[in-house]
Amino acid sequence: MIDISESVMQFLLALIVAGPLLGAAAALLPAPPGLKGKSPDQAVLRHGVTVTGVILLAAIVLALGFDHDQPSRMQATTDISWIPALDVRIHLGVDGISLPLLVLTALLSFLCALYSYFKMPSGPSPKGFVALLLVLESGTLATFAVLDLVLFFLAFEMVLIPMYFLIARWGGEGKQAAAWKFILYTLLGSVVMLLGLLLIGVKAGTFDMVALAADNGRGLTTSVQVIAVLAIGVGLAVKTPMWPLHSWLPDAHTAAPTVGSVLLAGVLLKMGTYGFVRIVLPIAPDGMRIFAPYLAAFAVAGIIYGSLACLALARPGNKGDLKRLIAYSSVGHMGFVLLGIATMTPTGVNGALFANVAHGLVTGLLFFLVGAVKDRYGTADLDTLAGATGAALYGRAPRLGALLAFAAVASLGLPGLAGFWGEMLALFGAFEPAEGLSRPAFLTFMAIGAFGTLLTAAYLLLVVRRVCMGGPRPAGETPIADVQGYEFAAWTPLVALTVLAGLWPAVLLGLTDPAVQKLLAGGIR
Repeated sequence: MIDISESVMQFLLALIVAGPLLGAAAALLPAPPGLKGKSPDQAVLRHGVTVTGVILLAAIVLALGFDHDQPSRMQATTDISWIPALDVRIHLGVDGISLPLLVLTALLSFLCALYSYFKMPSGPSPKGFVALLLVLESGTLATFAVLDLVLFFLAFEMVLIPMYFLIARWGGEGKQAAAWKFILYTLLGSVVMLLGLLLIGVKAGTFDMVALAADNGRGLTTSVQVIAVLAIGVGLAVKTPMWPLHSWLPDAHTAAPTVGSVLLAGVLLKMGTYGFVRIVLPIAPDGMRIFAPYLAAFAVAGIIYGSLACLALARPGNKGDLKRLIAYSSVGHMGFVLLGIATMTPTGVNGALFANVAHGLVTGLLFFLVGAVKDRYGTADLDTLAGATGAALYGRAPRLGALLAFAAVASLGLPGLAGFWGEMLALFGAFEPAEGLSRPAFLTFMAIGAFGTLLTAAYLLLVVRRVCMGGPRPAGETPIADVQGYEFAAWTPLVALTVLAGLWPAVLLGLTDPAVQKLLAGGIR
């Protein structure tokens, strides 16, 4: 780690949050100030790569300057009065819980910008695409950095409009209906969430998340906490997405362009679970304790439902879309995250945070790969990919087939890869839930979740067998391109981090565990 002054850390965090927004405004100028290209379209795409690259570099320097000996302490903090009448403050900070998500968001945004530079989705001018991508990045980064409830809500909502337009303007078949479904579900959930946030702020006399977490619900009656958890939880559950509020997700993923699916799965879904950890658990613990068994029940229902839906899509003859299958798999994987949170234990919450990051890496890689397969074959239909083509990916594009198989086994939780630790810790947390929660109920949830891991392995191995395995390419058949240089550059970091997190989980757990311990014990400072 490197020694960086607090003022420089503050500047870096402010740059990470506001930089993409300034870059989005610059992208709409007649001549964006990024690196010049052979055409205006190429110039604006280079501008997107440049801005996201600068933000990623700032996030890496912030991570290197972070005091890893005190990950439970809020660092790089800025606290400025914004709306004095409501005591709303521009309060930013980062700790061991938010830092991994900040770096993950900056990394995926840069990789998406880099990928788009070489493989721009078909649609309108790149100017709007790059601007929307940068606004989306800014809103997501702000969600993980702000420490004021009102600012959290504004950042939470900031990502909706750019994602709507990315789907509606640059998406595929059914994009308009999918975009409308996405925006309506998430907006309705957010309205309910806003009421819960305002209730906490009014009753507690502050919107400051640090002060509220330190108070640990002592200034709120149990009835207020119950109402707040219910209202906030609905909004967060829609974004997560939790079964049965998930139905917008498969349509959005299926219609979205490749980079839209990567960002939706890799970072946007994490905003909901992060809200549970940062707001609901420390600020309204009594209300959360009442709803925890129900949250766990919905979580394991989502695990089983998502796995069964994927099994149905993976079976021959069902005309299953590979992008849709990966989308349903996210419902199951996020179920493990919610189960870990519902245990209200350090083990379970650490597992949830680890699974968040692992899902971002692995599912982001999966959507990149599925997008590449769809570009080459012109379809993501499993029956077409597996049957009518004669030879599977191993015979046509062996490196692409190997990467898809790697991402699939990482997603099913193979030990030694990132997907394993989060699910295991979430199940361990359910084995011994927090005091006041029914252990027999959580043991039942643990058993159901463990069964879900078997179903997950079943459908992912079926996908690998059908899509990747096959004979050599028939003589005379037109070959398809294997992994290209720009694809290799965009995917290699995700592969490397998936292996690193699987072999050395202490990289993440060393950051999250002290912060989670303090959060559950009575707040952050």
